[in-house]
Amino acid sequence: MASHGRWGHREPWGLEALAMDQKGYRRGSFQSTTSDEDMLEIAGASMDFSMADDDPPLDREMGGFSSYNGGGMNGTSTMMDFLEEPLPGVGTYEDFNTIDWVREKSRDRDRHREITNRSKESTWALLHSVSDAFSGWLLMLLIGLLAGSLAGLIDISAHWMTDLKEGVCLAGFWFNHEHCCWKSNTTFTDRDKCPEWKSWSQLILGHGEGAFAYILNYFMYVIWALMFSLLAVLLVKGFAPYACGSGIPEIKTILSGFIIRGYLGKWTLVIKTITLVLAVSSGLSLGKEGPLVHVACCCGNILCHLFTKYRKNEAKRREVLSAAAAAGVSVAFGAPIGGVLFSLEEVSYYFPLKTLWRSFFAALVAAFTLRSINPFGNSRLVLFYVEFHMPWHLLELVPFILLGIFGGLWGAFFIRSNIAWCRRRKTTRLGKYPVLEVFVVTAITAILAFPNEYTRMSTSELISELFNDCGILDSSQLCEYVNDFNSTKGDDLPDRAAGPGVYTAMWQLALALIMKVFITIFTFGMKVPSGLFIPSMAVGAIAGRLLGVAVEQLAFYHHDWAIFSGWCSQGADCITPGLYAMVGAAACLGGVTRMTVSLVVIMFELTGGLEYIVPLMAAAMTSKWVADAIGREGIYDAHIRLNGYPFLEAKEEFSHKTRAMDVMRPRKNDPPLTVITQDSMTVEDVETIVTKTTYSGYPVVVSRASQRLVGFVLRRDLIISIENARKKQDGIVSTSVICFTDYCPPLPPSSPSVLKLRSILDLSPFTVTDETPMEIVVDIFRKLGLRQCLVTHNGKLLGIITKKDVLKHIAQMANQDPNSILFN
Repeated sequence: MASHGRWGHREPWGLEALAMDQKGYRRGSFQSTTSDEDMLEIAGASMDFSMADDDPPLDREMGGFSSYNGGGMNGTSTMMDFLEEPLPGVGTYEDFNTIDWVREKSRDRDRHREITNRSKESTWALLHSVSDAFSGWLLMLLIGLLAGSLAGLIDISAHWMTDLKEGVCLAGFWFNHEHCCWKSNTTFTDRDKCPEWKSWSQLILGHGEGAFAYILNYFMYVIWALMFSLLAVLLVKGFAPYACGSGIPEIKTILSGFIIRGYLGKWTLVIKTITLVLAVSSGLSLGKEGPLVHVACCCGNILCHLFTKYRKNEAKRREVLSAAAAAGVSVAFGAPIGGVLFSLEEVSYYFPLKTLWRSFFAALVAAFTLRSINPFGNSRLVLFYVEFHMPWHLLELVPFILLGIFGGLWGAFFIRSNIAWCRRRKTTRLGKYPVLEVFVVTAITAILAFPNEYTRMSTSELISELFNDCGILDSSQLCEYVNDFNSTKGDDLPDRAAGPGVYTAMWQLALALIMKVFITIFTFGMKVPSGLFIPSMAVGAIAGRLLGVAVEQLAFYHHDWAIFSGWCSQGADCITPGLYAMVGAAACLGGVTRMTVSLVVIMFELTGGLEYIVPLMAAAMTSKWVADAIGREGIYDAHIRLNGYPFLEAKEEFSHKTRAMDVMRPRKNDPPLTVITQDSMTVEDVETIVTKTTYSGYPVVVSRASQRLVGFVLRRDLIISIENARKKQDGIVSTSVICFTDYCPPLPPSSPSVLKLRSILDLSPFTVTDETPMEIVVDIFRKLGLRQCLVTHNGKLLGIITKKDVLKHIAQMANQDPNSILFN
């Protein structure tokens, strides 16, 4: 494109722009590509957003015009009507820039108004109006179907490949262990030992007993784990660097209006889906739930291109992505309502009522699709669905709150440790060897995991076992109680003394807890898809089950104590250890992510335990209070800050007494603000300004002397309009005067044609006075989604405040390094 010619070389503004040049960012390219190949890595690699909300201006609402046309015009030729089809590229955004919510919403209102007015003219226009209104619901249907199908595919593949580490099915290698044994004639107690399923030692040596068989199985387990994880990291590194991590911090940033091209592209979707299966199957301490949100948002973004309304409007597209995030959680946990609340509470920046309904519909369709696929063969949407029948007692709130405290402490500890490790990865040579890091962490995980039954199984199966309430037929070690049946009412067994199997399981679970606590710190943030929900829930579920069994044994041996005497008589089933595991899982997940409402709803949708809402609420709230007391940020906000994304947190108050003049630029001793005059600058003058600065837009004033504000024009629109005018209009040369008004001043007859650019001028840029308190300015930026606002004094232009300036100021007021905000 011509942008690489005339505009390709610019003098960078300061160190930020220099750093950007060194890192090879594609300056001046206006191709709105969604390919991942020309993108850089995010989580872990250094990022530089010097173009994002760069110094002075960025882009703003286009003066209320319904279309933006940058065609160059002159006095003699016919002026192009700005209601015609706009120039390609005008009104769009460069990579690593923030969208202007006000302008995007204004454009959509104009588009909608035009369709409504036309619908009265003809039947065809009426049908177009109806299809336009219906397109949003059709898009939600498609997103739900695609997200549900991909989730089913991921679940089935991950289940099969996880079992592949331990053996293979002779009846068909594509069957996992459970499906392989379905047709077997074995008894219920020997259901895991069916003849069709062979461990690797049985297959290679012909027998599965003895030390050599154990060593062979151990070796095969580690080899498969390393193969899966290495394949995952190589695919991510080679084809889609954006497919690593959980994706939720970046999706939060994108939903707040930031543009990261390729992050939700087709390559990212394909590679993330494949590598997510590989990463989960490798046995690393990670989950698929967070990445499923990223996968669903990729589906949403790709399907948006089928509908002009969403393809051409960034704000409308973000409404779709909010609904897609809800569909992602819906299929991850089988929790459609929890998904909608998660999108509302955790990821979305702008969530109107219409988006709420559409999110609900998308989550419903996604859950229905997954249920139709039935990936686990149990007619449930998740692996660890349980049903408890025993009511809980008021006194049990004490251990539940203790679990909440544990969850808060673990959450705060995990966030601090993980962020410290990720920072070390970014700032040292460690970050240059992602494949080696994945290899080492997988090797350590697999070697430590195999000897312990509870770490060898997949984390989802572990949580399922911990949530399980022991019945008569359960053959698990956790259910090896001393059976002394005097009276058994149905499936409800009385509290019993723990047998040797339970004590062995307690030791193994304690070791598993220690391993999970530490290994997860190093796993989250590696260059493979990695979710945090499942590892956090596993830590809490182990702690909860340990506490539950302890309370159960205490009640059994000391049922005559005052605290038990009223409600727990001998031979009664009072304590459900599985419930403690469930509450512990909610507490730890809440401590790490700081979710509350959506977390409780997800947990009771997961477990079908409506009567346990109060214990879950108590634990979730306690863990949030405890974690907030130690550090205010959840894991996703901490990663947003670590990566320096321009995200204005809506939950935090700005309480400092500073004014707009303290934050605006230029400051004292700075060069004056770069401006364009409305009718006295030539094409060459404007080209020189654009070439010598890296600003994303420029204020337009009446004259340099008066500094009276006329409007605001985008750098991108200027470049495209001037290039177009030079190519397509006669008489436009370097000495042509550029005019941003309807009536240009008369020029001598010999002078070249005038280039009229009023149509790309935003005549209503957002302005504040120099005395406006910064708390109001911060609020305006948050609630209106501005990119920048201009500062005036008595109507004269004084300076500009960009979103980057606001973020730097907030960091400065919080005694943080302001340069850490956008340049690391």
